Amino acid sequence: MTALWTRAELEAATGGRLIGEGRPIGGASIDTRTIQPGDLFFAIRGEARDGHDFVADALGRGAGAAVVTEGRAADLAARGPVLAVPETGADPVLTAMVRLGAAARARTDAQVVAVTGSVGKTGTKEALRHVLSGQGETHASAASYNNHWGVPLTLARMPAATRYGVFEIGMNHGAEIVPLAAQVRPDIALITTVEPVHIEHFASLAAIADAKGEIFSGLRAGGVAIINRDAQHFDRLVAHAQASQAGRVVSFGEHPQADVRAQRIVLRPDLSVVDAVVMGQPVTYKLGTAGRHAALNSLGVLAVIHALGADLAQAALSLTGLTPPVGRGERTALEIGGGTAYLVDESYNANPASVRAALATLAGIETGPRGRRIAVLGDMLELGAASAELHRGLAEAIEAARIDLVFAAGPLTRHLFEALPVSRRGGVADTAAELVEPLAGILRSGDAVMVKGSNGSRMGRIVEALKARYAIDPTRRALASAP
Repeated sequence: MTALWTRAELEAATGGRLIGEGRPIGGASIDTRTIQPGDLFFAIRGEARDGHDFVADALGRGAGAAVVTEGRAADLAARGPVLAVPETGADPVLTAMVRLGAAARARTDAQVVAVTGSVGKTGTKEALRHVLSGQGETHASAASYNNHWGVPLTLARMPAATRYGVFEIGMNHGAEIVPLAAQVRPDIALITTVEPVHIEHFASLAAIADAKGEIFSGLRAGGVAIINRDAQHFDRLVAHAQASQAGRVVSFGEHPQADVRAQRIVLRPDLSVVDAVVMGQPVTYKLGTAGRHAALNSLGVLAVIHALGADLAQAALSLTGLTPPVGRGERTALEIGGGTAYLVDESYNANPASVRAALATLAGIETGPRGRRIAVLGDMLELGAASAELHRGLAEAIEAARIDLVFAAGPLTRHLFEALPVSRRGGVADTAAELVEPLAGILRSGDAVMVKGSNGSRMGRIVEALKARYAIDPTRRALASAP
């Protein structure tokens, strides 16, 4: 294992002192459930639990050392090596992680990209990881590690030899992105789109655009701001970029004035074909994920590749092999009634824009004989006073997508369910778990089922249940597209 941090580097970056014989540090973690041997465990204080209570478990699982406060170091050092950090701030361990992240950013010559947006930031980050990994040592955020814990943790994990760094930055309140962007200090910052997500915390959509525009505040001098030309409040986002240290602004989308422009998008059940113009250069490519939203975000990916000076042709070619992240469009074949049905897992999160995009993708899936398009929807959270109206408003998109049946989980989605004609009502329940049996009872060969909802609605439980019962090969994550 190549050491990520030496003892001297750890102590210098955090201002702490290592007690005991520290093992080689090859990674960093804040979760004992996923910790790997050699990881540096940060005993962060969460909302409900204190990481110090899990230090013994972390060290027992092979952690290289645990970062703890000075006040707890004496007791915990008996369990194994600990890095004792000064008692500063509300959470000294989090402060130490931020400092270590800053040291990681300072020591690397990597070109760093930061991604935010109301919809599609994780998929875009994963697409960038995918295409850049073929062109150099690439380090990127794991899962959706995009908050005040995830960003410094991802930085702390970044090897010095990294060539490309890709960071996802999220928010649900104003002013959250500013300190995170300052930590990442990106050379390129991209905004996928602006939609009414977390609207309960904002006065207007313009305020959300302002919050997303904060990402440009962290740009290094001469950096590149990349913005969706089709996004609402595009001009407002450009103003944020122009007020930063950005050297230039690059736009992408279907707008005729976009710098990276889609001239034609051909949508197929399992992939998309895009004819684009990238800064004047024609590029045609296949995208290994379905849906117009994915195709449009791929334009942002190519805008980043061009701005980095990386190989555009190689990146476009590698997009063919892109597969959806878990919970964001992953497809699984189900063996039902002697035939095959298809499950589309969009359960990771939901908002009005992403649900509409998912419904449009479901509309493009060809069903088998007697097959139906079935949408299984959970509550979209953090939509504020307009929540009921926004849920009801999806009825039009369901009609446009020719969805045959809708199953609804949660009190908010019930508003949508009641707005649908009786012929489209599949079933309704208070929780996702209560929908498993009614849904399983009506599935038949040829069906295409899409599951989507906010994290809090726990729609993933439905996906897990259907996979456990019907997946043709449960060991495979992504399976063939619809017939």
